[in-house]
Amino acid sequence: MAQALDANNNMKATRKDTGLRLMSRPFAKVGRLVIFGVNHLGAAAIFLFLALSQIFRRKQFAKIIEQIYFIGARSISIIILVSLFTGMVLGLQAHHALVQFGAEGAVGSLVSLSLIMELGPVLTAIMITARAGSAIAAEIGILRISEQIDALSTMRINPMRYLISPRIAAAIVSFPILTAVFDLVGIFGGYVSAVLLVGLNSGAYWHSIQVYVTSGDIFDGFVKAVVFAVIVATVCCYQGYFAHMRRDSHGAQSVGLATTSAVVLSCVLILVSDYVVTSLLI
Repeated sequence: MAQALDANNNMKATRKDTGLRLMSRPFAKVGRLVIFGVNHLGAAAIFLFLALSQIFRRKQFAKIIEQIYFIGARSISIIILVSLFTGMVLGLQAHHALVQFGAEGAVGSLVSLSLIMELGPVLTAIMITARAGSAIAAEIGILRISEQIDALSTMRINPMRYLISPRIAAAIVSFPILTAVFDLVGIFGGYVSAVLLVGLNSGAYWHSIQVYVTSGDIFDGFVKAVVFAVIVATVCCYQGYFAHMRRDSHGAQSVGLATTSAVVLSCVLILVSDYVVTSLLI
């Protein structure tokens, strides 16, 4: 009789433990994801600090110029193309909306402020991420899985100084310049659609830009560009550098997944940081 009671109690306790585990499983998953994210955030912060500390070492200038050409100069064609049509769409939509209220004279200011404060830095960063960021993550990932980064350490060459620092410095230089190009070409695209195609007065377009656009607006746009540069360069280099430590794959597949993660995570962080920086600047 006592044995039957003990067995019954054990079964009840087992069912209770099972029920508690089932109830706590979603919270455990969330907790694991939070811990995973915090660990990687801390590792990325240390990674960025170590890279920045190596930027001003000797013989870095030539490597930085090489990366500025790769990240900046080779991205300018896609930046011009995207910015031209973005400005043309903005000019067309702004004229269509404002003409209903008799405020078509504000088309120039609307187009220019939209580009300078928001669309210019954000779309520039996303375009560079798609073109250069993915290539950076893939290149560093291949160097990692082929053990070339380990070979650099064996030859007493600091991989952070040789591979990572020039790319982060080049991104910090290239992003604001390409953002400025995006803004200028986009404003010209708005002029083409609003003035040349729709028929808005040319003087009204340029006058509204001169009156409403201030140096503070331009400065805010450049601040965002620098923030995006640090985020994109750090994420892409970090994903490629630690591609061999991924749990979901190994070898060449890990490089592909690291590249995908770098692009997706960079785009998400660009949008999140855009909100944060905007809330701080307003």
